Amino acid sequence: MENASKALIIAGAILLAILLISLGIMIFTQAQDTVTNSGMSEAEIQSFNSKFTKYEGKMKGTMVKSLVQEVLSNNGNENNAERKIKMKGTDIGCANYSETPTTSGIKNNKTYTVKMEYATTGGSDTSSGRIYQITVD
Repeated sequence: MENASKALIIAGAILLAILLISLGIMIFTQAQDTVTNSGMSEAEIQSFNSKFTKYEGKMKGTMVKSLVQEVLSNNGNENNAERKIKMKGTDIGCANYSETPTTSGIKNNKTYTVKMEYATTGGSDTSSGRIYQITVD
């Protein structure tokens, strides 16, 4: 009887050890996936950029107003905190990239040149290939 109880205790300890090792491997794998997928995927970057690239190039003031509204909508979304877009241009009220753009100074019939700047480094705040700055001249 004594040998049987020791055998059950040893079997239980082995099962517990296997369970702990499996749990450790699972946690390690999940942590590794989080580190490698910290930025946006290619599809997410393309989808994000497509909202803004249609405004790139020479545009009338009405289209620039739409662009500013699109940027303000994107920047106002709390889920996009790390995906905010900065804008610069005299008619949109932004002398530098730190100001909030407005549509009040945009003239509807004037032609503007819109240039997009794409991030070249990966990371949590800038995913490589994502639009992060727009200049309106």
